[in-house]
Amino acid sequence: MNGLDPAACYRALTTRDSRFDGRFFTAVKTTRIYCRPICPARAPRFENCTFYPTAAAAQEAGFRPCLRCRPETSPSLAPWRGTSVTVSRALALIADGLLDAEDASVDVLAGRLGVGDRQLRRLFQQHLGASPVAVAQTRRVLFARQLIHESSLSMAEVALASGFGSVRRFNAVFQSLYGRPPGVMRRTRTAPVASAVPTVTLLIPYRPPYDWDAMVAWLAARALTGLEHVEPGRYLRAFTNAWGQGSVEVSPASGHDGLRATLRVSDVRMLPSVVAQVRRVFDVGADVEAIRAHLSADALLAPLLAARPGLRAPGGWDGFELAVRAILGQQVTTAAARQLGQRLLDTQGESLDPALTGDARLLRAFPRPEALATADLTGLGMPAARARALSQLAAAVVADPTLFQPGPSLADTVARFTRLPGIGEWTAQYIALRAVRETDAFPASDVALLRAATEPGRPRPTPEALLQRAEAWSPWRAYAAQHLWTSVALQAREPRRDAPAPTRTRARSSRTDARPSTAPSRRNAHA
Repeated sequence: MNGLDPAACYRALTTRDSRFDGRFFTAVKTTRIYCRPICPARAPRFENCTFYPTAAAAQEAGFRPCLRCRPETSPSLAPWRGTSVTVSRALALIADGLLDAEDASVDVLAGRLGVGDRQLRRLFQQHLGASPVAVAQTRRVLFARQLIHESSLSMAEVALASGFGSVRRFNAVFQSLYGRPPGVMRRTRTAPVASAVPTVTLLIPYRPPYDWDAMVAWLAARALTGLEHVEPGRYLRAFTNAWGQGSVEVSPASGHDGLRATLRVSDVRMLPSVVAQVRRVFDVGADVEAIRAHLSADALLAPLLAARPGLRAPGGWDGFELAVRAILGQQVTTAAARQLGQRLLDTQGESLDPALTGDARLLRAFPRPEALATADLTGLGMPAARARALSQLAAAVVADPTLFQPGPSLADTVARFTRLPGIGEWTAQYIALRAVRETDAFPASDVALLRAATEPGRPRPTPEALLQRAEAWSPWRAYAAQHLWTSVALQAREPRRDAPAPTRTRARSSRTDARPSTAPSRRNAHA
């Protein structure tokens, strides 16, 4: 019913095959516990096992998480992508906390996705084996479990940080699920550390391989001084959101298939959204094996995937920030876009207290939409039309804070952005790829993509021809684009540059991302 082969799952369980970690969970009828395939406990008898595609499905069926293999640290994969894009978009909205609010409902979630609530429930049962509400609750419970194990936050802080409306509700859920209060699960018995700035270090797992060098190189080429700091072994940045201010440091977790993220926040309620942002930027949820298996069928992509099997598609920290950087990068080099971004940060960014960020190099947060909507941007050194585009983008985000959340389809997302002044097809596809995390987004008019797709001895393909060829790469065209961009960057031995191919039609357009290129060496920055 759930598409899993019980015999194959049991073989993976008995051999503790790490390749299946995150792909299914084993529920044991005799103990009423569900585990990961790599659980070190003695394997149960086959007739006592039921296999579920997700932790939420096992939990909704009445099983509780194993305390030894800790399902909350399992890599988050997306085996349903390509079969139900609606479910994938719904999960992204749930990860953003859409079902955590007091007035949240499945009806609201379904409405955001352009489907009926009964249809959404049916899709969740078909692909995840659980309802949307069960998925949201499992997410909260497992995150709370991780905070209990890996932090010194008090139980009240854990309850707030994991999205429970009250400590009473938090205790009731844990007592019902585990048969014990949450405090009993804490391994250490030391008292929680009181701090004016709560600090939490968490493991964020991924499915290997992971190309950290490529990721950190991409971030370093675009880092803005005061907001970010990048070193070979770690990435730091400051941030703000509706709850307050903070900073994060991310580095590879030695001895684990995951990243180690240290978060300093002024309010623990910031933690779920910040962890989701870290996951988005570092693309830890990508199923690289499924992507490789699909894209390797193409002769152009096969050697690229073989050379960099762990390559990910970096995401934007915040949709608004990414869109601003994309507009700043229209028709200029990566370095020039970075300079414009630095001026914007220096003049409009929000000053932060180094005592809060924990690092004297993290002094500013990226400007908020409210600030840019009314700011005078004419002195940044870019065309007036582009400055107006930034102001109008900021005003649009103020009017609709959900602008960068997933919609019913990629076409809907692109159309939503191209309706804004100064944003054309290239910029819209780029925002969809980096900010909305549309795995099928593909800016086919990009100069670097066209150059990378040119076969030896043959003319460069047109955007239309490349788009037609890329149809076979769906639903992973964003990863195909990332591999092609990376191949061009390696050949050039310089920071990657990509741009929409200039055409006469674009040259006459009033949109800033389509203005004519006045010099052959100028390219859109891969912002």
